[in-house]
Amino acid sequence: MNTNSNLYTVVYTTIIVVVVAALLAFVAMKLGPAQDANAKAETLRQMMSAAQVRPTEELYAAKNAEILQLYADNIQEAYTIGLDGEKNGELSIAKDKIELIGKLKPQNKLIKEGGDATLPVYIFKSGIVAIPVYGAGLWGPVWGYVALQPDCYTIAGAYFDHESETPGLGAKIKDEAWFREKFIGKTVEWGEEPAFRLEKNAEASGAANAVDAITGATMTSKGLNDALNVWFKAYGKHFGMGAFLHMLEEHAIQSKED
Repeated sequence: MNTNSNLYTVVYTTIIVVVVAALLAFVAMKLGPAQDANAKAETLRQMMSAAQVRPTEELYAAKNAEILQLYADNIQEAYTIGLDGEKNGELSIAKDKIELIGKLKPQNKLIKEGGDATLPVYIFKSGIVAIPVYGAGLWGPVWGYVALQPDCYTIAGAYFDHESETPGLGAKIKDEAWFREKFIGKTVEWGEEPAFRLEKNAEASGAANAVDAITGATMTSKGLNDALNVWFKAYGKHFGMGAFLHMLEEHAIQSKED
């Protein structure tokens, strides 16, 4: 074949593309399970940090297998709800079959569109309930978990993460323990708008459902505030008085059985 011909160029380019595509597919297939395992363990670390299962530093020092075991040992029930507040699915809590709603972006879209959402609720044996939040920061998505005391009203802990917020400013939502600790003991005012306030000088009002925004990180703070309130509103019907009392009753019965 004439190496200077157009046909040679097309054939050669096609072969290279096919070979590279095959190699990438092979690598993705081999790395996929490990990437999925890392993503699952990361989600569990964040959730259990918020739920105060172990200190954050210990959770991030533990191996993936240890995280899975710790979750299996401490979780009592996990399920999903719709925007009507009713259960619409169960999530396995068995160590070898742990199910999570790890991809929050699609659920965030369904919440805003009023679609058929499947929002996770994780109940630990301590009675603490963990739920996720997700939204847009300054440069990319922000997300995290908020844990509630058994009264489903008082915040027991929180953990937040981000994709690309500014180091030393917006990134403080993840990097600074003092920021997460400010949420402990605060309340979520279900049914009110906003249910929670994260804004400049919020605490000066004396409101139980308010935390001061991070100085110098206005847009990240606004994004996290919006994320909290969009998701709290989505969970509002489930944690309304009727569902709340029913869940407490179920938890008490299950605890006695255990």
